[in-house]
Amino acid sequence: MHRDIALTREWTPVCPLEHIVPDTGVCALLDGRQVAVFRVGDAAPRLFAIDNFDPNANAAVLSRGLVGSLGERIVVASPIYKQHFDLQTGECIEAPHNSVASYPVRVEDGHVWVGA
Repeated sequence: MHRDIALTREWTPVCPLEHIVPDTGVCALLDGRQVAVFRVGDAAPRLFAIDNFDPNANAAVLSRGLVGSLGERIVVASPIYKQHFDLQTGECIEAPHNSVASYPVRVEDGHVWVGA
């Protein structure tokens, strides 16, 4: 990440990394907005954050979805209607018009932070 962008972005602490079980998500509240934060992998985890609200089901449930992959894409399947959301971009693969926002994530001193 370009250093100037990192300095101007607002970051919100979410939780210690160890509190997110590998290949699952947690829900965090960022400025009144629910965000689903996912930990993919164990030894060298990758972190992703997207909106928690599933517009297909009209419910805040994405953090409870199943993490997996479709080809090269790392996705979460919504627990209600099973649409897949790309964890990097927030794109809803089956219904792109119902895509969600994605957010940058970092780990600092063992804690997960999400950028606004």
